[in-house]
Amino acid sequence: MDRYNKLNVFLRKKFGERTLKICIDGGFTCPNRDGKVSYGGCIFCSNYGSGEHLRSTESVSNQVKLFFDSYKASRANKFIAYFQNFSNTYDSIDVLKHKYDSALIDDRIVALAVATRPDCISEDVARLLKSYSDKYYVFVELGLQTSNDDTANFINRGYSSDVFTKAVNILNKYNIDVVTHIMVGLPYETKDDLINTIAFLNKHNIQGLKIHCTYVVENTKLCDLYKCGDYEPISLDYYLECVVYILTHISPDVVIHKLSGDAPKDLLVAPSWNVHKKWILNGINRILEDRDLCQGGNFDG
Repeated sequence: MDRYNKLNVFLRKKFGERTLKICIDGGFTCPNRDGKVSYGGCIFCSNYGSGEHLRSTESVSNQVKLFFDSYKASRANKFIAYFQNFSNTYDSIDVLKHKYDSALIDDRIVALAVATRPDCISEDVARLLKSYSDKYYVFVELGLQTSNDDTANFINRGYSSDVFTKAVNILNKYNIDVVTHIMVGLPYETKDDLINTIAFLNKHNIQGLKIHCTYVVENTKLCDLYKCGDYEPISLDYYLECVVYILTHISPDVVIHKLSGDAPKDLLVAPSWNVHKKWILNGINRILEDRDLCQGGNFDG
């Protein structure tokens, strides 16, 4: 019995078989790195964004070709072109189209996924993404992290939560699925902040959710706070309880794309339990089973 709406099950139903991601470095940056909004990025983000080990000097098309030349291509027959690093809608429409087209070069690719920031979504961007939907399943990942704008300012997110709402509304208008990122354990946040973030999300028409623990990696401002004693990562037990709360209070229709962020082992500073993905997943499943809980059991939307 699946107690939450798992991504692999969703993809099997949609495409009839196992479907995997091709993670792509599109060579983008972010408006809170290049000075348009701010410099330095979010305090938890390293110099290379969310894909610390993904960065590549190869062109987009070469990255895809190298993937299909590797053993990874033998693990499935259908794939998602996933633009992961930084804000993958932050450029001119012509550049975006060129990069997306450069990824969609193999008939085994059935979907286009684009990770970005809410302040990098516009009508023009949505129209471009929509243009691919006749042939591909298209979805956009938006980093929210928290609905608390005070926390957002502290972590240098660079936009208010109403910008997230506007971005979701634009993507809804073009029938583009939205996957939202949230983080548990951000500096100075409490369980009430998490409760408010889930209530905020439930007011939006989103189709997917990624849940991350806040982890500390080298060469970040959060690492500086940690080493100075100004930030203490959360415990595994607290994280498990928070994830269970999220699952039981989010809509049962939302697809759960991730239950834990994958920190690079060679850069991780804390918490040490973050590298033990089985501990996390088994712990969540154990609580759900022991308490006979399922996704959306306490959803009141």
